[in-house]
Amino acid sequence: MKLKAILLLTAIAALGFSSSGARAAETYVIDTVHSSVAFSIRHFVSKVPGKFNQFTGTITFDAANPAASSAEATIQIASIDTANQKRDDHLRSADFFDATKFATMTFKSRTWKKTGENTFDVTGDLTLKDVTKEVTLKVTALGFGPGMGGAQLSGWEATTKINKRAFNVKGPAMLEAALGDEIAITINIEAGLKKS
Repeated sequence: MKLKAILLLTAIAALGFSSSGARAAETYVIDTVHSSVAFSIRHFVSKVPGKFNQFTGTITFDAANPAASSAEATIQIASIDTANQKRDDHLRSADFFDATKFATMTFKSRTWKKTGENTFDVTGDLTLKDVTKEVTLKVTALGFGPGMGGAQLSGWEATTKINKRAFNVKGPAMLEAALGDEIAITINIEAGLKKS
């Protein structure tokens, strides 16, 4: 019995499981059906919400050494959705995002800093239009576990704030008076373990 127990413990250690239930250095692919990229911005005295419907990305999480983790994502600007077609078309235009010229927004992490049991500051480069700036995402690992059909899943939530003017997202002067500069971003991700 002792030999069997030793062999079992050795096998578990070899798989690199941590207390979070995730194995070291595993890559997860974002499931867009069960994920969202949402934002809000001040309009006069209230806040207007919106989202992007098309995006892709991966998260490589190293449970044994979180600092070695990485994440990257690409968002299709034309998929912006504020529940108003006329407004969405204007946001896609050269007045704001200029989606024809700048079709995507991208994020690529550079550092992961563990801030709590399941929380991290993930800092990386955000490229929007013709500007690349450093942003920090406040990330929470929501969990790891089996999904439908036994697929291994991971769940994540991230928040950050950016200044739209810093990324050259500026509308006509008469509209800018009604809009705030700060955009609050909330990202919820379900991602499946990438098949080898």
